Amino acid sequence: MDFTFSDDQRVLCDNVKQFLHKEISADQIRSGWDTDTGRDPGLWQKMVELGLTAMLVPESYGGLGMNELDFVLLAQECGRVALCEPLVETALVATPLLACQAQRDTRCATLLEKIASGERRVAVGHAVNPTVSDAHIADYLLLPSGNEYHLVERERVTLIPLQSVDPSRRLFKVDWRAEEETRLVNGAPGVSAMAATLNRGALGMAAQLIGLAEAMVDMTVQYTTERHQFGRAIGANQALKHHMANCAVKTEFAKPALYRAAYTVSQRPVHADFAVSHAKVAAGEAALLAAKNGIQSHGAMGYTWECNLHIWMKRAWALDKFWGHSGFHKNRLHQWLMNPNAKIGADKTFGEQH
Repeated sequence: MDFTFSDDQRVLCDNVKQFLHKEISADQIRSGWDTDTGRDPGLWQKMVELGLTAMLVPESYGGLGMNELDFVLLAQECGRVALCEPLVETALVATPLLACQAQRDTRCATLLEKIASGERRVAVGHAVNPTVSDAHIADYLLLPSGNEYHLVERERVTLIPLQSVDPSRRLFKVDWRAEEETRLVNGAPGVSAMAATLNRGALGMAAQLIGLAEAMVDMTVQYTTERHQFGRAIGANQALKHHMANCAVKTEFAKPALYRAAYTVSQRPVHADFAVSHAKVAAGEAALLAAKNGIQSHGAMGYTWECNLHIWMKRAWALDKFWGHSGFHKNRLHQWLMNPNAKIGADKTFGEQH
């Protein structure tokens, strides 16, 4: 069996990677902190023109008809550049939720077409998250109420801005009222929609966390190569090498868990809880270790505002807590592993359960 990504998937990822590295820099991220929205409409339009917002929109609604496995490498690159725009939340979380309801609700069908064309934006809430990110630039919000999801116009809600440890993130508490006309799905389908949305959200966070970890390792290696003390680069010291090696190993071991989760969400969503939680925990640990060791390797410079490392570090802190903190996902792993009927072991790795 071949578990590698296809040539088409890798070429798409390489093209998006080049685009993101060309358009996004630490200076560009910093400049957004002083704007009202913290977002760049020009950058968003360029992503729309590349078809990134349309990737998971079904072809029947003007999209590209791709799936989570096609998108996961792109989400990883979004993390690597600390992308502020809500591309992952839009393409990976909001779009599939709307697509599942599009055949029975014309509002979803129309909205999918407008997401693909860049005319509309959607923010997503969930019971596991106390806040909604980027609600201020959304035209519609997908909001939970019990076992229901509601599609609500932004004008019908009150947004209360909250501070984040990451100045690039815009978080809001949403004051709203559930009404019959805004209801999108309820009952058993509503419960399923909640579970699927949680898994896609956590998958997107895990992918970005791995990208963040890789970026922090790269920045730290570059700094320790250029910084000299006593006539040689500080990166020549074995202790610093061990720090970075530990981060690299942690990150590489998290990647298979991420890709397996993306495959499971795409092909076997009924079994996705365990795979997604495994990926979220592993990716979060890798990113937090890269942040910790990166700051330590930078020395006093790492604690300064001028050092760009803190941009990626704070994003890692924020995303590790969003769409379920580590304790939440470890509890899901515990429940699955302690299930007497769980199919665990090398002989079950590629079995029906996965």
